[in-house]
Amino acid sequence: MAKVLATEIRAGNLIEWDKRVWRVLKSHHVHVGGRGGAFMQVEMKDLESGTKRNERIRTEDKIERAFVEPREMQFLYSDGSGYVFMDKETFEQITLPADFLEGQAGYLIPNTDVQVNFHNDRPIGVQMPPTVTLTVVETEPNLKSATATGSFKPARTETGVTVMVPQFVIEGERIKVNTDTGEYIERA
Repeated sequence: MAKVLATEIRAGNLIEWDKRVWRVLKSHHVHVGGRGGAFMQVEMKDLESGTKRNERIRTEDKIERAFVEPREMQFLYSDGSGYVFMDKETFEQITLPADFLEGQAGYLIPNTDVQVNFHNDRPIGVQMPPTVTLTVVETEPNLKSATATGSFKPARTETGVTVMVPQFVIEGERIKVNTDTGEYIERA
């Protein structure tokens, strides 16, 4: 494990604190003039429970960086109780519960390649591809004069996710969706 100075903590880092793994959300260096010295104000989120916490860490303290092992995996199917992924190297299968995916499940279609991050051989997060291609299964009929205007309409996709799409998109079309924001990008 690597220890780093508190001043080297950045947003997005994974650290070990109080025997738990935390993702750093914000990190600010604070220097109080006169007395008190400098410290880092760190906002972090517990990866297991999802709770957030703010900590003041002295700048001279050393913090344990969590070692994360990324593995390329493929989403296979949902079995009702969870989502089944297969390791692309060892062909081992793991099932992750729906609440573990935190709203990302709507972008999973069979045979999608994802990156599952592990800490001490335990999955701690799923990194989706930047975009996915989904089929529109339900949307309002398009307007006769609808061209590339600024008006959007809701469209339900094959996975159940509702995406705001331009007026010209019709049922049965395949669209590219940004997995970070859930926004329509283009027709596929």
